[in-house]
Amino acid sequence: MKPLKPQLLLSLKDYSAQQFGKDLIAGLIVAIIALPLSIALALASGVSPEQGLYTAIVGGFVISALGGSKVQIAGPTAAFASIVAGIVAKNGMDGLAVATILAGLILVIMGVLHMGSMIKFIPYTITTGFTAGIAVTIIIGQIKDFLGLTFEKAPIQTMEKLEQVISCFSTINMTALIVGLAAMAILILLPLILPRVPASLVAVVVTAALVELAHLPVNTIGDLYTISSSLPAFHVPAISFGLVNEVLPDAFTIAILAAVESLLACVVADEMIDSQHNSNMELVAQGVGNAASALFGGIPVTGAIARTAANIKNGGRSPVAGIVHAITLLLILVLLMPYAALIPMPCIAAILFMVAYNMSGWRSFLNILKKSPKSDSAVLVLTFALTVIFDLVIAIVVGLTLAALLFMARMANEAQVREWDYLDDVEDQDGRMRKVPDHVRVFEIVGPMFFGAADKIPHLQPDDQCRALIIRMRAVPALDITALNSLRRFCDECVRDHIQVIFSHVNEQPMSVVQKSGLFEEIGAEHFQPNIDAALAHAMEL
Repeated sequence: MKPLKPQLLLSLKDYSAQQFGKDLIAGLIVAIIALPLSIALALASGVSPEQGLYTAIVGGFVISALGGSKVQIAGPTAAFASIVAGIVAKNGMDGLAVATILAGLILVIMGVLHMGSMIKFIPYTITTGFTAGIAVTIIIGQIKDFLGLTFEKAPIQTMEKLEQVISCFSTINMTALIVGLAAMAILILLPLILPRVPASLVAVVVTAALVELAHLPVNTIGDLYTISSSLPAFHVPAISFGLVNEVLPDAFTIAILAAVESLLACVVADEMIDSQHNSNMELVAQGVGNAASALFGGIPVTGAIARTAANIKNGGRSPVAGIVHAITLLLILVLLMPYAALIPMPCIAAILFMVAYNMSGWRSFLNILKKSPKSDSAVLVLTFALTVIFDLVIAIVVGLTLAALLFMARMANEAQVREWDYLDDVEDQDGRMRKVPDHVRVFEIVGPMFFGAADKIPHLQPDDQCRALIIRMRAVPALDITALNSLRRFCDECVRDHIQVIFSHVNEQPMSVVQKSGLFEEIGAEHFQPNIDAALAHAMEL
């Protein structure tokens, strides 16, 4: 198990001026890519534009400095947009700050307890389902600005926003739609022509110039928000027991989502650079980064796959690139932030449409529906629907519960308890058959024996000839207390009928459970045999 040591310290041991040059260029390019995304995601989250930059600056710096990955770039991501917007609407900015700090604390605890590998226990169907659901909520939330609609009220939930889009569709602003389509065209076509040019930045500059120079009747960021170029200021939110109790479920959701998304980004990055990250150190860094972001006016932060990939493609190979990215965004905040007021809202919506499309994983979604068992498809669709209709908290809780129940049902179906067939006067050509005396019966248990499979252990049927009963357990990897109680009941029935129970090949975990329960002493150590041949020989002696 790797020690909790930041990757930055390891990378600096053999750092060179040549690598610094590559990290510097990569960090500058990633900052240019992150600038419009950070602003757009802040607006989608229901906070001011500069708070998106605060998140990328503070959270991005801390996570790069303390993280367990060489190339991870952190910042605000689309996955948090609907969660953050809901928290802000219900509990204000202090509620968001408290939830983010609590999430940071949870992440640090997860890292210290070496729970980085535990993330693999969240099924792929659930991550695919809620990621696609988040993408749909982002798209629905941006239709208003893309079409220039005027809503009758300020909706919070996704379904309320969709209802307002339908009821207020007649207020469409065709000029806003044209600006949005122009931004969308740049975002789609420019990467095909000039793949190294950041399309989102070009879209922002072109549409802002178009709206400003032509005096088009289109809302800009400056029309809806007050732009600030001030540095992130340290602020401790007002904390109360009631507020903590209110936002604690959201904090767990933020922590789980941050852990999943950041570690997935680390895995993708490892494959691209043939490296290996320290998952537990990354969780600690994510926790400290989220707490720091909240204390300096930011929103939840996590590793961003797209920005991490851009860092790698431009030569970044150490956390220095992430630190350069954060410092560059700080300079942009101070020097250029007032110009963000000119960015048209339809352009922001178009950028978020592309973000949602890229994160949706619709190909994986359809592939699961086509090729996976119906139970997996059900978990996928249910998680997706609950994310869109309700929220991510409900989706994850229900999805994990259903996935766990389906898994237990599958494992219970795999478990079997069967008695051997006894054949007389049959020629044993391959030498695999065992000679079983007339007074012996053999039961074989196969598969994990837990509460879902405990009813597979049968009741003893009366047999006047039987004097010894062998329970063969070589294919039982695990045993829980519920199944043990059923097994004890079976043994008690044998004792009642004066039948000696003999256990054959009990594996380590089941043996530990049997010994702790006292059943080992009750049966007697001499009646636990290492294999079936020894068990049959022991039964014959009896």
